[in-house]
Amino acid sequence: MIQVNETQISEQSILAEMQYHPASSQRDAMLKSAESLIIAELLRQRAKELGLQTSSNQSATSEDDFLEQLLEREVMIPTASKHECEQYYHQNPHRFESSPLLEVQHILLAAAPEDDVQRVEAKILAEQLIEQLQQGSGMPELARKYSSCPSKETGGSLGQISRGQTVPEFERQLFVAKPGLLSDPIESRYGFHVVHIQRKITGQQLPFQAVQQKIAEYLNEKVRRKAIAQYIQTLIVEAEIEGYDFNVSESPLMQ
Repeated sequence: MIQVNETQISEQSILAEMQYHPASSQRDAMLKSAESLIIAELLRQRAKELGLQTSSNQSATSEDDFLEQLLEREVMIPTASKHECEQYYHQNPHRFESSPLLEVQHILLAAAPEDDVQRVEAKILAEQLIEQLQQGSGMPELARKYSSCPSKETGGSLGQISRGQTVPEFERQLFVAKPGLLSDPIESRYGFHVVHIQRKITGQQLPFQAVQQKIAEYLNEKVRRKAIAQYIQTLIVEAEIEGYDFNVSESPLMQ
């Protein structure tokens, strides 16, 4: 049994709350649920002290009903100035570039993720095809013969690709590679890809005016989260909590 000031939180409530807190183990899920319920109860108690309308439902999912009212009353949350946005823009130029454009040909050697034998065979064949291409064989001919991708009908051409158009595990390796035939196949959930980058157009720096609003939203949200964490930490420190060892610095809810 957990007690927050003079209010008890039952095991049944914790078990009911667990559905909202998936974790690697039941114990971790219960800990997260307990933390959430304690914080929700602290917020609810403080809201009642201030005469704010609160839900009678003892659930962490109901805390948003009055959290905004509490923040408005008790927490000063500054907003990012234009100067701060410009400073962030100049300190993180790589975050504000347009996506590179790649012209790509590939051969997909399909293999199911759970079929280890098929994936080994696909990798071996991919390496063999790369050797053939290095010795002068043509990508279009090999693509039409071996590829499982519809692009085989156009000689393996994927046309122009920008970030976000392919699966992440393929994209991560593709966009850091130099133009030309890749010496090793790229593995993805679909199998192994033999890849030739025909052309690469680097991304361009976006003007500050085009990203100012997004930067402001990001910085404001970051400050808001920190303010909420500090406010909740204050409530925890001032409360009498029994039946739970609440280490604020390690709680994921404080991040």
